[in-house]
Amino acid sequence: MIKRALISVYDKTGIAELAEMLTAKGIEIISSGGTYRFLKEKGIDVIEVNQVTGFDEIMDGRVKTLHPIIHGGILARRNNKSDMNILKEKNITPIDIVVVNLYPFFEKYAADISFDEKLEFIDIGGPTMLRAAAKNFRDVIVITNPDDYSSVLKSISETGDVDFKIRRKLAGKVFNLMSAYDGAVSNFLLEDDFPEYLAPVYKKKSNLRYGENPHQEAAFYTSLISKGSMNGFTQLQGKELSYNNIRDMDIAWKVVCEFEDIACCGLKHNTPCGAAIGENVFDAYNKAHAGDPVSIFGGIVAVNRTLDKETAEEMTKTFLEVVLAPAFSKEALEVLAKKKNLRLIQGNLKIAGDKEFITVDGGLLIQDADTKDHEKMEVVTKVKPDKKQISDMMFGEVICKYVKSNAIVVLKDRQVLGVGAGQVNRIWAAEQALERAAAKFSDKKAKGTVLISDAFFPFSDVVETAVKWGVTTILQPGGSIRDEDSIKACNEAGIAMVFSGTRHFKH
Repeated sequence: MIKRALISVYDKTGIAELAEMLTAKGIEIISSGGTYRFLKEKGIDVIEVNQVTGFDEIMDGRVKTLHPIIHGGILARRNNKSDMNILKEKNITPIDIVVVNLYPFFEKYAADISFDEKLEFIDIGGPTMLRAAAKNFRDVIVITNPDDYSSVLKSISETGDVDFKIRRKLAGKVFNLMSAYDGAVSNFLLEDDFPEYLAPVYKKKSNLRYGENPHQEAAFYTSLISKGSMNGFTQLQGKELSYNNIRDMDIAWKVVCEFEDIACCGLKHNTPCGAAIGENVFDAYNKAHAGDPVSIFGGIVAVNRTLDKETAEEMTKTFLEVVLAPAFSKEALEVLAKKKNLRLIQGNLKIAGDKEFITVDGGLLIQDADTKDHEKMEVVTKVKPDKKQISDMMFGEVICKYVKSNAIVVLKDRQVLGVGAGQVNRIWAAEQALERAAAKFSDKKAKGTVLISDAFFPFSDVVETAVKWGVTTILQPGGSIRDEDSIKACNEAGIAMVFSGTRHFKH
């Protein structure tokens, strides 16, 4: 029979209603600190913890529930004679319900407060009671989430108790929460990018209809301690986001956030298919669209400025899945509202550039995000690039960084014209990118274009192919034992090549 409940919460949501219903069922409530005062102010009959323990709170409330009378009441196994005899001997009353939520350390983790202030938000008494109650869940109902108040009350009202499955699930929720909470504290104190034990701290934002394919289940989690861009977007209209939508949004938004100039990125299957810098958003979008008007169909478009009516009207001419922008004008929203299924996403945060996680069967790979552009800009040929070509190289290197390897990007005037992505050898990637770029020219040549490679050239074949198509400037990391072959081929053709010193593989 449920006779006594202990309530100690930071978040007071719904707690008065819960306490009222428990007392109405004849269940005695003990509490402490702010929760005790809150319940008393609500006119609820409640006993203060120090009246139960006979020991006043000390150290400004740091020690109040850490007492054998409290933990004995929680941990005693009701079917264990020895445990129950000890309770009787020590005059300890069993505690049958524990309702606790924690100091908001997740929220304070990234807050603009001092280290010592954050330290004070590490909860000790709360986790200790929760762990004890969760371990003894057969005899103690433990609740840490206000969302569970109503279901527990309903069960008690209908049956007078809470069955094993519900108790076990509530206990599991405790340890699920504590693993994240402890992980946040661990990350805060260690400040180690690659600690011995990984403690990721994520909370489920939503279940997804499915994963990459309809037969795969999926969910979307966001970090509780990192404010990356996908942690702060707002959906303004359109269908529910899918697994693939979110993955593609991530890359498209990263691309445009790399630029101070007005930028647009069209993306399909996690790879940029068109990207450009423009004089305004309309210009940037049209140039990005023109880069690959076929692939952008059914894709995602991101811009890094407020989306205006003119651009919105242009976008309605192509079927798009998602449009991302830092803001939308009122007129643009009215135009795009006609496309009811089109997902409009307002990006509220810049990219964090933190860690990247990739799962393998039975393991996890973690690395720093690729936030670096180039180590150097070393001209290695007789011909030197001009200012315009240098500007194209700077733009193209960023785009290439987000293209699946092997990756080649061909561009001109800060407009992507051809992309070769995910090929198993570099010459195939180059041929595809050059062919697509050349198709934009009346003579079917890629004259005056710049070619960017994510990695070095093991042979001179990419240079030789680029020359045939009309490329005038090449940017690559360099570092091959056959670099001189590529340099020689450039010099013979009279084109410029620059070594960046930085590889950008993306697998």
